[in-house]
Amino acid sequence: MEHAMHESIPLYASIPFLIMLLMIAIGPLFFHHWWEENKNKLIISLALGVPTAIYLISTGFFHNLEHQIIFDYIPFIILLGGLFVITGGINLSGDIEAKPSINLLFLGIGALLASFMGTTGAAMLLIRPVINTNSQRKFKVHTILFFIAIVANAGGLLTPLGDPPLFLLYLRGAPFGWFFQLLPEWIFTNALLLIIYYFTDKYYYLKEPPENIAFDKTNITPIKLKGSFNFIFLAGVVFSVAFLNKQYIPAIEHNHYLAFIREGFILLMAGLSLYFTSKELRSANKFTYTPIIEVAYLFLGIFITMVPALLWLEANAKTLGVETVAQFYYATGALSSFLDNAPTAVSFYNLALGLTDPGSSGLVAGIPDHLLKAISTGAVFFGAMTYIGNGPNFMVKAIAEENKINMPGFFGYMIKFSLIVLLPVYILVQIIFL
Repeated sequence: MEHAMHESIPLYASIPFLIMLLMIAIGPLFFHHWWEENKNKLIISLALGVPTAIYLISTGFFHNLEHQIIFDYIPFIILLGGLFVITGGINLSGDIEAKPSINLLFLGIGALLASFMGTTGAAMLLIRPVINTNSQRKFKVHTILFFIAIVANAGGLLTPLGDPPLFLLYLRGAPFGWFFQLLPEWIFTNALLLIIYYFTDKYYYLKEPPENIAFDKTNITPIKLKGSFNFIFLAGVVFSVAFLNKQYIPAIEHNHYLAFIREGFILLMAGLSLYFTSKELRSANKFTYTPIIEVAYLFLGIFITMVPALLWLEANAKTLGVETVAQFYYATGALSSFLDNAPTAVSFYNLALGLTDPGSSGLVAGIPDHLLKAISTGAVFFGAMTYIGNGPNFMVKAIAEENKINMPGFFGYMIKFSLIVLLPVYILVQIIFL
């Protein structure tokens, strides 16, 4: 990116980006039915994105726009789409006893799977078996809330496949294996949340009406896994992200279009999954393309409108006062709570880039290692602070409500759960690790 040109981009050019994020935040709350239609999301994305693109091209920023669409948006959607299609072919069914230890096992497995099949994939695989298992219980809202925190968010910290913000940081040059350094933060956060969950579930289990427990113990359907061959295609996606990059194929550095070998391989894996998975199996998963189309439409608008914001941040980084590791962690986290955590992570990455002397030693993807850690953990963990912080949160809430589980509203979620349970854990993460 041309540093000299950054000075000329005004802050008001970021207004479409702010409107885009505001629409994502308030759309589901204030005009729910209109917002449910994917075509309306595309209309908003184009209404904000097209004028921004024209502005960028006319002011000499075509290269930045082109790079954002071709080398960020397209790989991002192909990865999410690939994971969505492949995990949609894996069906886990059954209804076993809903003891606290069984629920703990579900959430623990979800935390492990999230980093390798994505938080969306792990959440979609496990949410229905968790709901079925707990169907005879009266108290189950707390299980869904902890499921969102652990499986749909905190579990995804260890690889670029885990959560979209990490994949975007990977595209900016963070090596695949670098994220394994976050293992201590991953273990601490997930273990602590699982312990809190276990004692919470135990408390509610003892309050259950005796007839519910008796019915639950006798009403057993063994857990069955179908479509397990899709794990081979999932392994193919992990392989492509880990090894089909400039770290292992240096030629990609000089020929950017070679980088699409990774996207080609992911599309091949998704195609094989579609070919080999029966329609019946996908129907059992209630698989439709609606969620991934929604992501594609919304992020088209986000990726275009965020270009001026990213350029402005990089140019004005030194005047914003966000400099320390703790400031990066909490600032990334605060915005990841209310905006989508993927563009938030990129924004703070650009901020760190503007503060960094390119000649410094110990840089990862052009920024200091400790700042990249703060941005990564802040974006992934705080994505669970609200329903809108990360894509799978709303999907899990919607499936729970389909199954007549009375989930708290937007502010209820924060007051009853994220502010009192999650925030203290995240503050401990910063005190101990950052």
